[in-house]
Amino acid sequence: MTARRAPTHRKPVTLYLSAPEAARLIGAKGLPACLQGIADCIAADFLRWGDFDKSARVASYSPGGAIELMPIADDATYTFKYVNGHPGNTRLGLSTVMAFGVLADVATGTPRFLSELTLTTALRTAAMSALAARALARPDSRVMALIGNGAQSEFQALAFQHLVGIRELRLFDTDARATAKLTANLEGSGLAIVACISAAEAARGADIITTITADKRRATVLGADMVAPGTHINAVGGDCPGKTELEAAVLTLGPVFVEYTPQTRVEGEIQQMPADFPVTELWEVLAGRAAGRRTRDEITLFDSVGFALEDFSALRFMYGAARQLGMGTHIELVPDLDDPRDLFALLRPTLQRAPATACDDAAQAQPA
Repeated sequence: MTARRAPTHRKPVTLYLSAPEAARLIGAKGLPACLQGIADCIAADFLRWGDFDKSARVASYSPGGAIELMPIADDATYTFKYVNGHPGNTRLGLSTVMAFGVLADVATGTPRFLSELTLTTALRTAAMSALAARALARPDSRVMALIGNGAQSEFQALAFQHLVGIRELRLFDTDARATAKLTANLEGSGLAIVACISAAEAARGADIITTITADKRRATVLGADMVAPGTHINAVGGDCPGKTELEAAVLTLGPVFVEYTPQTRVEGEIQQMPADFPVTELWEVLAGRAAGRRTRDEITLFDSVGFALEDFSALRFMYGAARQLGMGTHIELVPDLDDPRDLFALLRPTLQRAPATACDDAAQAQPA
């Protein structure tokens, strides 16, 4: 009699990286190395732009903020990010932005990686900003104005220091405590810090101006009269409908570059402009298909809203780093079944007996 062979199957394994573990991973590899690694992944993925099934993020807006899903896939890997943006959260002791994401196999749909993305999003946003600046700013840029000194500001500052060569930061925030926090966190970084009393003062003498404020409204953080010839503007804070940072006239000072045009027209600074306002997608510059900065005195603007491909790149970097360093926890996110057609088998051992009906209970209660 032939012994019955046990069914063979691939055990579904999901690696989970928590926020504390992500922090330890970044500490182990070094923050500059992580920023550079994510920037390299983004650049490589942007150069194969046509390989991806792309769409604008799916968003649910409320008076207090937004909750968004950001999916994207190539022929091998699918990722998505869940992310919120609620500027009033700090009054509740919560982060303005919170996120997590999944990386899965396209061939089977198996989720391979479940990760925090709050910390990682800050890294990927900063890496994306620096990557754009390397393509669009003057190569000798050394001074950056950082307008908005909240939770994202340290990451922007350090990305521009290590990836672009910025040596001096000119800081402004409407909340002086935010500037004090940023200054304290950058102590020992080697960056020269200048605290300013206005956005105009911060922009004065800056080669690059980064705006990264959180207020959900049409604001004028930066006016056209604050921008000198040759400046590169990194507009990060305007990232949902009805939320902008730049005076519309700023957008007419020079060429505007975006990530994914259909999404940016709804969410970015260019939502203020006509539907046919000309923009260039950054991947075209990186691929050599379009010009970036053309002259030293030209003003360039990167209208950044964050695109799912950047999270795809960041997830694959963090997944690779976690596996390399042996970090993260393997979890049973999906069932491991001997017979994948028998999902009920997972439940069967937990059922001690069939649930009693009301009639059964009544019968048991009758005296003998």
